[in-house]
Amino acid sequence: MTAILRIGLCLGIASVLLARTAQSDSPTVHSLDDFPGATLIYISDYFPFIGQDHQGHVAFALDNSRGRDGDTYQAEHLVLLHDDRQGWVELEGSGRYDNSGKQLKTIPQSPFFRFAGMPYTGMTIVSENNRLSLKMSPIVRRTRTRHDGAVVSMGTAQAVLAWNGRTIPGRVTYESFMMPNVNRLTHTYWDMWNEYQGFYLRMGLDGDLYFHSQKSERLSPLMGFRDGFMALHSESDVMKDMNVEVLGRELAWGFYRWPTAWRVTWTAPKGPAVVILKQLSRTSIGNWAVGGFSMAVVAGELEYEGEKRPVYGLVELIM
Repeated sequence: MTAILRIGLCLGIASVLLARTAQSDSPTVHSLDDFPGATLIYISDYFPFIGQDHQGHVAFALDNSRGRDGDTYQAEHLVLLHDDRQGWVELEGSGRYDNSGKQLKTIPQSPFFRFAGMPYTGMTIVSENNRLSLKMSPIVRRTRTRHDGAVVSMGTAQAVLAWNGRTIPGRVTYESFMMPNVNRLTHTYWDMWNEYQGFYLRMGLDGDLYFHSQKSERLSPLMGFRDGFMALHSESDVMKDMNVEVLGRELAWGFYRWPTAWRVTWTAPKGPAVVILKQLSRTSIGNWAVGGFSMAVVAGELEYEGEKRPVYGLVELIM
């Protein structure tokens, strides 16, 4: 679950990840109401999209963060895009922007991205600067966890990315996060991440697969050390007895190594499941010698119910 304060470690490096938007059954709205006097609040809405057209795969991720620190309000985007043919494509919009409107429950509009609608009823994100729009069907909630006031909610839906003259059908994952008494936009939290690996994957044409592995004791009460879900034929399945095995690593610019291949096993309602993944490409976002933050594109295969399904998607790595 890559949402939760993802880059409190980055020491101000242009980073962000996650987000969240308001609506009647939104866990963010209810949780904010529960903490009217909290000096620090952090909220995020994260939208990783995986799609494919006749020109190949496109992976797009937009994280929208905002927070309150006393009387001041902050907002930030992180935007990434990978195309099979062009590789990592530089888009405009990553970084801090004005939140003088003091918006927390909804994503503040920015000079680079405009938001219409709400995730659970249908939403559209438009960026004229990047010649890009993402139109999402209503999100189907898959998981929701709470601990000590913090809330993480995840869901998936069909979506269409319009970019650079192309119309690319695919799937979007929506990860929302709210935490009181924390604000990674104004504070650094060194103990927040330890070997975090968050996988946002598409199976075939209409399946979703998400899981994470991490070693932070601070985050484990909220998100566990390993957790995830699989959605096939519009039904959500829990993942029991999950094991994430790193099969390969490569050197990093510091005292750590990036994982590059994985074997993940779990028990699903209809029997054992295994997915083998290999990194295709990776882009570095932050490095602080003893750790780093990057995003990778991966491909592989899921074996389940006697069938094999192709898998493609994004992996968020915070070492």
